[in-house]
Amino acid sequence: MSEENVNLGEKRQATNQKKSGLQIRDLVLTAILLAAGAVLKFFVGTMINIGGMKPNFIIAMYCMAIVLIRPRILEAAIIGILAGAICQFFPGTPYLNFASELAGALAMALLIRVPMPEVIKPAVSTFLSTVVSGGLYTLLLIFALHMDKATLAAYIPIVLCTAAINCIIVQILYFPLKLTLK
Repeated sequence: MSEENVNLGEKRQATNQKKSGLQIRDLVLTAILLAAGAVLKFFVGTMINIGGMKPNFIIAMYCMAIVLIRPRILEAAIIGILAGAICQFFPGTPYLNFASELAGALAMALLIRVPMPEVIKPAVSTFLSTVVSGGLYTLLLIFALHMDKATLAAYIPIVLCTAAINCIIVQILYFPLKLTLK
């Protein structure tokens, strides 16, 4: 009798392998969400502009990706850098988005690890991450362009309103997308 036949009668045990790194599904989801954010920012973001306040769909979509796939810190940093690279295709101050989106993505990755009810976690985390991203962008803008401190005061309501819009977008989309992904 061969060794192959002997192994057929042995009991098999399923092993649960721990996820290491992002899976293909996670990468595809992130790419789709970032692409959707770019398209929405280009088409819808230009139409919605109330006193300089408009949703930043790219931030909303990387927050959505991070809350759905729950990447490690380094992976979230990569998502933030990719989001910053996508922002380079839009009008604005070049290169500042690399730092601001990196900071926003890292904030999101850390905030989703904070214990809070799941029903509010997407909204709270997105709001705070957008404030981090927008706040850093504003500070870098002031230093890069040597603007006065009054500019900071003008940007505060813009950043807060953008954060509010982004958190509503992510909160509305989170549960349907989460159910779809299961």
